[in-house]
Amino acid sequence: MQASVHEAKTNLSRLLEAVERGERVIITRNGVPAAELIPAQPRRVRIGSLGDVVGPPPDTFLAPMSEDELADWETV
Repeated sequence: MQASVHEAKTNLSRLLEAVERGERVIITRNGVPAAELIPAQPRRVRIGSLGDVVGPPPDTFLAPMSEDELADWETV
């Protein structure tokens, strides 16, 4: 299916329904294809996907820094 820019602005809901049915929708500008409407891909979120790669922080992670460590940070 093809639609001009004006038709696409006027009938966007109808064009989106066509895309959802699996139709290919091309938007043209002055008869030249300018864009194609495609279905959005659902986001895939994997929770805990780094569980095998990243472990918990060491016990000393939240411990106060020594004077030498603080001095190193202050000179940067």
